[in-house]
Amino acid sequence: MSLQHDAGPSSRAERPLPGPDFLDIEAQLDERERTKLAEVRAFVAEHVAPHAGQWWTAEQFPFHLLPGLGALGVSTPTRHGYSHLFHGLLIAELARADASLATFFMIHHDLFVESLYDFGTEDQRARYLADAAALRTTGAFALTEPDHGSDVAKGMETRARREGETWVVNGAKRWIGNGTFCEHMLLWALDEDTGTVRGFILDTSLPGVTTSRIENKISLRTVQNADVRLQDVRIPEADRFPGIESFADTNQLLRSSRIMVGWLAVGQQLAAFDVARAYVLEREQFGRPLAAFQLIQQKLATMLGNATASMALMVQVAHAQARGTERMDQAALAKAFTTERMRESVALGRAALGGNGIVTDHRMARIFSDAEAVYTYEGTHDVNQLIVGRAVTGISAIA
Repeated sequence: MSLQHDAGPSSRAERPLPGPDFLDIEAQLDERERTKLAEVRAFVAEHVAPHAGQWWTAEQFPFHLLPGLGALGVSTPTRHGYSHLFHGLLIAELARADASLATFFMIHHDLFVESLYDFGTEDQRARYLADAAALRTTGAFALTEPDHGSDVAKGMETRARREGETWVVNGAKRWIGNGTFCEHMLLWALDEDTGTVRGFILDTSLPGVTTSRIENKISLRTVQNADVRLQDVRIPEADRFPGIESFADTNQLLRSSRIMVGWLAVGQQLAAFDVARAYVLEREQFGRPLAAFQLIQQKLATMLGNATASMALMVQVAHAQARGTERMDQAALAKAFTTERMRESVALGRAALGGNGIVTDHRMARIFSDAEAVYTYEGTHDVNQLIVGRAVTGISAIA
């Protein structure tokens, strides 16, 4: 048996280089899904990727994109006959263009719009769903508080008191994505009378609602995170979610959202690989392209391995979702593993670009910085590891 050797750099022009979907996972989609994913890919290539760096640097959200993004018709895709795998690859594709856009999309569609489906009444859906799905209005998810993140289940300080057909709400929320501009929030508050957690559709134009943008972020700068203050805000009973009776009801939303963050981490790795490979093929040092050096090829191979392993894990989670058997510990494992691999991959990509890896002109610096937020939000890496640890030992290390 003879061993066939690669013809070397000169063969590069004779055959296309493989894409970062090394296992051809997109082939598992049906024709309708592949067509729609190609439509999304073309949209972000034209309208997002060339401009995302400017938005990031200026900390400006691209409101002009919303009509076009809404017209793609990919809000809550599994509600409209698409597979969980398509949903995941959609998030990865958005993140591959811009992690900030993918984060906005998940907050609005996978948390706020999904909450209307999961917990809303027919009246609430009639009033809010069509505009939200088409991005004529935007939503947020207001759970985290200034002093309570991972422990908000036991430490929630925002309070709601019922007075007839109105709820009076006081408290504060922090790190609320889309919070500076959205028309509505899914607001979580503790019922003063019963001690149970309630969910409300908060109209952000109500008296007593104050929002301010969190400044000086080094990550996801396009995302408008807000501090939200609530002082004697009067929310009608008609805007309370009757399907929410305890904090456990958040698990349904957070489990799915955590899985989507795993897909976002896949997209970040694909983006890092795209940028690093293109750069090292073009950039020359010592008379040769950087791609000809062994240590550079090792970086690319490790990045591709991380992305491929992450994507393969997420495919299995998507299959579990399709069966309805996905669990919170599986979501936690997926989020923790993919974001850790992502963190390594973006660091390798940044190193491959040398000094150009620390300026936003070359995009890798933005990918590198955005990864830090993805590593932390939707359950920190440490907390997700402890959820997995609890599942495999039967012992909780969380107080």
